[in-house]
Amino acid sequence: MSNHLMPWLVMLPLVWALLGLLTPRSWAEKLALLFVLLQGAVLLAISAEGWGQVVFLGGWAPPLGIALRMEGVTHLLLWLTWIVMSFSALHASRYLIEYPRAQVYFWPLFAFCWSGLNVVWLSGDLFNLYVGLELLGLSSVGLIALTGQKEALGASLRYLYAALLGSLAYLLGVGLLYGAYGTLDLHLLSQAFTLNPLTWMALACMTLGLLLKTAIFPLHSWLPPAHARALPPVSALLSGLVAKASFVILVRLWIDLAWPQASEETLLYGLGQGLGALGAGAILWGGWMAWRQEQLKPLVAYSTVAQLGYLMLAFPLIFGATSQLAASLAWEGMWMQLLAHGLAKAAMFLAAGNLVLAMGQGELKGLHGVGRHLPFSLLGFGLAGVSLMGLPPSGGFTAKWLMLQSALISGQGWWIAILLVGSLLSALYVFKVFHYCFTEEPNESDHFRHPSTWLDLSALLLALGALALGLASYWPMTWMQSSCLGGSLC
Repeated sequence: MSNHLMPWLVMLPLVWALLGLLTPRSWAEKLALLFVLLQGAVLLAISAEGWGQVVFLGGWAPPLGIALRMEGVTHLLLWLTWIVMSFSALHASRYLIEYPRAQVYFWPLFAFCWSGLNVVWLSGDLFNLYVGLELLGLSSVGLIALTGQKEALGASLRYLYAALLGSLAYLLGVGLLYGAYGTLDLHLLSQAFTLNPLTWMALACMTLGLLLKTAIFPLHSWLPPAHARALPPVSALLSGLVAKASFVILVRLWIDLAWPQASEETLLYGLGQGLGALGAGAILWGGWMAWRQEQLKPLVAYSTVAQLGYLMLAFPLIFGATSQLAASLAWEGMWMQLLAHGLAKAAMFLAAGNLVLAMGQGELKGLHGVGRHLPFSLLGFGLAGVSLMGLPPSGGFTAKWLMLQSALISGQGWWIAILLVGSLLSALYVFKVFHYCFTEEPNESDHFRHPSTWLDLSALLLALGALALGLASYWPMTWMQSSCLGGSLC
């Protein structure tokens, strides 16, 4: 049954987007509820059958057909998407009351974004991955620009330029691979792929484009303004989900495609260390810049730059692994970090939006005393910060603990130092926010807005999900192990 249901994970959001454009605005929230529930029901039915399914849409096998592949990690990504998108939709249904004009296009763009994410998670073809990235990028640009404010429009244009440049580089690499092998299906490519000057050039182009789209240091300058200027539910899905899509493709290129076929271990080790150095730069620079911010949403945006850097540490830990155990730990730590950050950062952006809405300003010094007025949103912000800092029992702690063990086993102790310093920087900017929120000013006014309870709950429940991920890590790690290159990593 799952072979017939998988295409609906892509088609349902597209139908939702079309209906959202054709139906009255008063139906928008009812349509959102209906399609969120339908998407969840389809995903639940597929998950009940297990994973490992492959379906071809169209009348031909690859390279002419469209392959959708379902693995354990794919299930986790689809469930992460459903959870974050559902709570972002719940938050938006109340938050957008402040922006009635934005409601016209928010829901269609939101649905297009969801479809693009599912295309990336499910596709088994490099060109279809490109189509998913384009759908994702264009819908994200529209979502950032929804308010029509000058700052938001400028940030959306920077996002658009970065996305287009990244797509061009990626598409150039796709063309080189197609010319060399006559197929873009990842399964067929993995059987014939070898590292030679042409494929190295193709991988270099695609890697550069994907690093730009993921906003990995030093190609990150477009991300902070885009995430900070967007509406909170938009920032939540951009940081929690969209930024991960291009990284997942990068993983599939290097760890799923190139690494198993490689004979040049020394060269790959150097490449892994180089990618890890970019991740270390992101962790240190992003954390430092987050601590220096005087406005709340830019602080959270720079935190995203730092947290994305942890994902890049998987490359040196896997390419430089001295044993199967070390590679397995790095693999599991990478996916656990992706899941934990997706939940925690979405929660943090939603909570930050609630705080700004309640106090009427985004500067940290304007948050004095907000702890008395908005305890649940502040609790959600703090619990999300626990995961970002890597404190137990959160999913962020589990992820960093797995990476730390991998670094110890492989004798790559320098990455342990990066993990520890990064956690310290995370603690600095999280506690900086709490310092302002719990400090009372002598002439502080008690006039503030009371956001809807649903706004509080959407942030708090996502943050609790990041904690629950650490407590129930056995289940997602079992699914991760089913996808680690047919057992060669695990």
